[in-house]
Amino acid sequence: MKIVTAVAPVNIAVIKYWGKRDETLILPINDSISATLSLEHMCAKTSIVCSPDLTETKFWLNGELQPTDSKRFQNCLREIKKLVNPNLEYLSWNLSICSENNFPTAAGLASSAAGYACLVYALAKIYEINGNISSIARMGSGSACRSIFGGWVRWQMGNTTDGSDSLAVQIAPETHWPEMRVLVLVVNDKTKTYSSTSGMKTSVETSTLLKHRAANIVPQRTKEMITAIKNKDYKTFAKLTMQDSNQFHAVCLDTYPPCFYLNDTSRAIIELIHFYNQNKGETKVAYTFDAGPNACLYLLEKDVAEVIAMINYVFPPTSLKSDYFKGDTVPSKKLDEVSLK
Repeated sequence: MKIVTAVAPVNIAVIKYWGKRDETLILPINDSISATLSLEHMCAKTSIVCSPDLTETKFWLNGELQPTDSKRFQNCLREIKKLVNPNLEYLSWNLSICSENNFPTAAGLASSAAGYACLVYALAKIYEINGNISSIARMGSGSACRSIFGGWVRWQMGNTTDGSDSLAVQIAPETHWPEMRVLVLVVNDKTKTYSSTSGMKTSVETSTLLKHRAANIVPQRTKEMITAIKNKDYKTFAKLTMQDSNQFHAVCLDTYPPCFYLNDTSRAIIELIHFYNQNKGETKVAYTFDAGPNACLYLLEKDVAEVIAMINYVFPPTSLKSDYFKGDTVPSKKLDEVSLK
């Protein structure tokens, strides 16, 4: 019997992945860039038991039994096994896989990215595989390939038809920009109405804006974002992050029929961030939204306390739940110290 437990982080894209050129291999139509968050607060955890006593392979996600005949799960398992020594004794043994997220699933917070990255990493450890496994994680969930690495990560779209050059590479390690912080504002933790998979498929089929974005906007924006990250140029980084988020959701509206991922609270957060930055006379915080209503705010450590105070003032807790705020402890700031005039 072999037992392995792995933990994988969430990544939050600042240049978005939206649209595939190959649905089976999950090959994107453009590059994307993300930051990998700390494992301490948002992660997926997967435990795998490999044993000759198991009569079949089973997979549980957050306590619920999942079908193991899904194409993406089987693709990951097949590609991992291709790298295994065929004489390995336990290659034919069945698996018991238990995976869980400590944050909302299918709510636009990259749960599938963390989940498949964790699954593929755990499988690689079970079968004693080394090397870059990001291209295999990609076959489970595109963004999962970025969660294989820490720090700042670029998923290269690649050009080959077999996807061999579509993989993730690290732009900068997690130690590169230690002042950077991310606030995740959970607007709605329910499963979203429009799945990312079906939404981006419809976008590829119907959105002319998506084609323009992939061909004419993202290549240059990616170069500028990499430069901003390497130079720790927050002003440029923040502008590009918000512009790309806005354009991504414009593509969703240009899709026919349209995909609505943002809600009224999401739009209120966008307005608030722009108002706050204008009030401060400089860009202090940047928002980005994936395919869901929940906001991710990028900001520097020195501004965290004030921004949290502002968020609490504008969106006060509706209950006294102790889990309203989770994460690193930050210095408290009085509401009257936050200028919202």
